[in-house]
Amino acid sequence: MEQHQPLRSTRGEPAVYQITVKGQLSGDWRAWFDGMTVTQDATGATLITGPVADQAALHGLLRKVRDLGLTLLALSASERGELDGFAADSGDRPGA
Repeated sequence: MEQHQPLRSTRGEPAVYQITVKGQLSGDWRAWFDGMTVTQDATGATLITGPVADQAALHGLLRKVRDLGLTLLALSASERGELDGFAADSGDRPGA
């Protein structure tokens, strides 16, 4: 079985992940999601975006999504230099 590792930039920095969930969470949830940016897009979904240190940290964030009973719509990863690709209304999700 092939092992997938989280993206890392050429400088060894963590990859930036964007978790898209159904429904709207306020920015007050930032601390709950380890300081990641919490924004809403035009479709009414919430985008949780920020650097993730490693696979264990990513799984921890996804557990928090599950524990809140949120519906996961998308998970995207980008190298830190490509952060501009994660606009608040990027429309990268299927059907968006």
